[in-house]
Amino acid sequence: MQIIDSLHVGGAEKLIVDTIPLMVKKGNTVNVLLLNGEHTAFYNELSSKNCCKIYSLGRSYYNPIYIFKIIKYFRDYDIIHVHLFPAQYYTVIAKILSFSKIKLIFTEHNTGNSRMDNPRFRSLERFIYKGFSKIVCITQEVKNSLINKLKLNKDKLFVINNGINIQEISNAIPENRINFGYSECEKLLIMVAGFREQKDQDTVIKSLSMLPSNYKLILVGDGIRRENLQSLVQELNLQNRVNFLGIRTDVYRLIKMSDIAILSSHWEGFGLAAAEAMACGKPTIASNVGGLAQVVNNGGLLFEKGNSTDLKRQIISLEDINHYKLISNKCYEKSLEYDVTNMVNSLLDLYQSECKK
Repeated sequence: MQIIDSLHVGGAEKLIVDTIPLMVKKGNTVNVLLLNGEHTAFYNELSSKNCCKIYSLGRSYYNPIYIFKIIKYFRDYDIIHVHLFPAQYYTVIAKILSFSKIKLIFTEHNTGNSRMDNPRFRSLERFIYKGFSKIVCITQEVKNSLINKLKLNKDKLFVINNGINIQEISNAIPENRINFGYSECEKLLIMVAGFREQKDQDTVIKSLSMLPSNYKLILVGDGIRRENLQSLVQELNLQNRVNFLGIRTDVYRLIKMSDIAILSSHWEGFGLAAAEAMACGKPTIASNVGGLAQVVNNGGLLFEKGNSTDLKRQIISLEDINHYKLISNKCYEKSLEYDVTNMVNSLLDLYQSECKK
């Protein structure tokens, strides 16, 4: 069973949607337990594939009663694979209270979090992580962070890179620019990310204000910072150049319609959206932060985190058609390293080894 906070938009949530059908196809029974069972786009997409059961504990995230509700699922599965906080905490506490021998696996999707970085909570974090038999780190940088910050045992940490569905991306047909009011002479920048503190759409918007007027920005996603971003757009008088598209299910088609993909983040564990953009054959520019930089490096371009001038410089460099083609090709070649089948095979091998113990 995979336990995760919800199936709202996010990299971890996208992985659930992409990997479970492949695991089931290989002969495994894999179901999903959500803290918040809201019927989102990802929820509906996974449900439509008819490959698993989706259970829900409620319509919120922070409800201690969930700890006791989780316990009843332990007896039906060999492995419980957990993603994100607070599902991470609830599941470990449920195991302790139930005296269950269930094997727990956790995937760490980031190089850090506020609890890990706060000395007052570090001991509690270390205790929770020790409740898992194995911890999957989506990049080497994530593994290094857990070792350095929490002093976790290296033997229980496994690096398994996130995966993207190369075949699905290849099959995607570009959207028609005309349907969105764009012409062929306009340069379309796109960023796909939730509007939350981790992501840094602000820097992209600021860089747009320094670019020629034929550059336009598409923001795909939603979240608590939407009003902040809209206010920034108004402040810089960019209302006619920034398009807030909200949450979409045609992300690959939108990326292929665009000229340049950007992922600007304050921190990342991996940067799934960047890998997907590279697989679309688009030059991808990303902030130079741990995890994300390693995914994009030797494929796309990197800019200094939060530096809109540096981002502008990288965007302008792609006006050279030869440079544009070179980076596009390098991005696609690098993306092939992250085929989701490799990730699924590695996870199944880990599950199998844990079941034998």
